[in-house]
Amino acid sequence: MVLSSASSKSIVESPPTDLWENENLSQIPFKVFRGHQSGVTSCQFCCDGKNILTSSKDGTVRLWNTDRGKVVHTYQGHMLPVTRATMCVNDKNKMLSSSWDKSIKLWDMENDKVTWQALHEGIVTFCDIASDGKLAVSASDFDNAVKVWDLRDGSLVQELHEHHQSTPTCCVFSPNSQRIATTSMDRTTKIWDLLSQRVTVKLSGHKNIVSSCCFSSNERYLGTTSWDKTLQIWDISTGMFRSQGAINLTKGHDGSVSCCKFSSDGQCVVSGGYDSSIIVWETEKKSKKIVLKGHDGWVTGVDISLDGKWILSSSGDKTIRVWNIEAADHIPAVIENRRAMGLKIVQCEKCSKPFSIAQCDDPLEISTCVFCRLADPQRNQLPSL
Repeated sequence: MVLSSASSKSIVESPPTDLWENENLSQIPFKVFRGHQSGVTSCQFCCDGKNILTSSKDGTVRLWNTDRGKVVHTYQGHMLPVTRATMCVNDKNKMLSSSWDKSIKLWDMENDKVTWQALHEGIVTFCDIASDGKLAVSASDFDNAVKVWDLRDGSLVQELHEHHQSTPTCCVFSPNSQRIATTSMDRTTKIWDLLSQRVTVKLSGHKNIVSSCCFSSNERYLGTTSWDKTLQIWDISTGMFRSQGAINLTKGHDGSVSCCKFSSDGQCVVSGGYDSSIIVWETEKKSKKIVLKGHDGWVTGVDISLDGKWILSSSGDKTIRVWNIEAADHIPAVIENRRAMGLKIVQCEKCSKPFSIAQCDDPLEISTCVFCRLADPQRNQLPSL
C-alpha cells in the first residue's frame, strides 16, 4: 500500500493494481480512512456523496470529506460509545446520534450544537430518521423499548414497551416513512405500522440473534442479518413470506452477519460480518457477486452510494473503507462465477454494459440489457393485427 501524501493520518489509498488476498482476479480500488480512536460503529454516505458520516466507540461522530479523506468536523457530546449516527435526508444540517449513555441527540451540524436531547432508561442500541424528516426512532435494551420522537422538538410520539422479548438491535423507517422495522436478540423481526399503531409483519426465520435489517427502495423486500451466519431477503409486499419464507443467502460469511444495505435500484444487497468481509450479492440471482476483504475487525456497517459505484464500510478495527465497484462486472472472477452458474456474459448494444443471459438463450435475439429494454417505448405498444 502507498500512503497518500495529502493526509497520511487520515487516508491510505491502494494502487489500482493491488490484488486481493484469496481473490486473485479481483481488482477493486479502495481508500482507508483513519482517525477514530476506537472501533467504528456505523457509517453513512451523505446525500450528495461528497461526505461520509461515522460514529465510534470513542464517543464521537465524525464528518469526512470523501475525496480528500479528511475529517471535516468531529462532534463531541456523548459520554460513552456512540452506537449510530444518521443524517436527515431532506435537511443535511440535521444529524441524529444514539449512545450507551442512554441518550439520543439531534444536532445542528453547521453550528455544532445539540438542538434537543432525549433519554432512554437503558443503553440506546440504534436510531434512525424518517425520510420525510418528521420523525425519529430509537431502541433501548431497557424493557426492550422502541420510541418514536417528533424530530422538530424531541417530544415523544409513540412508545412501544416490551416490543420484543429481548434487546432490540436495529430500528429503521421504511422509505415512505409510514412503517418501522425492528430486529432483536429474540431472533425476530417486526414491522410496526405508524398509522394503525400495530405490528403488521412478524418474521421468525433466523436461528440466532437478528442483528440488522434494511428495506429495498420500493419497499417490496426487507433484508435481515443474523448471528446464524445468514442474510435473508423477505418479500413483504405480497405476503409471499408467509407461505414461502425468506430467500436465504448462505455460504457467504464465515461468522455472524452484522449489517446489510440494498442498492437504490434493488439489484444488489451488501452485507458485512464478523469475518471482516463485505459481500455484494446479486438479488435476482441470489448469489455472491464479489467479496471485499481488507478490514482487520468485525464489519459493523455498510452503505452504498446512490449511483451504485461506491461501497462504504466501517469496522471494529477503527477504520472506514470506501470501495469502488464501478467496474466489478468486468472483473474476471465475477464473469467466471456467472459462467459457472450457467450464464453467458454479453454486451448490451445500447449502453455497452455487460449483462447475463441463460446459456440456452440466443444472444442474437437478446442484445440489450433489461434496463434498456424497459426504457424502450416500443415494449409498451400492442402488436399489430
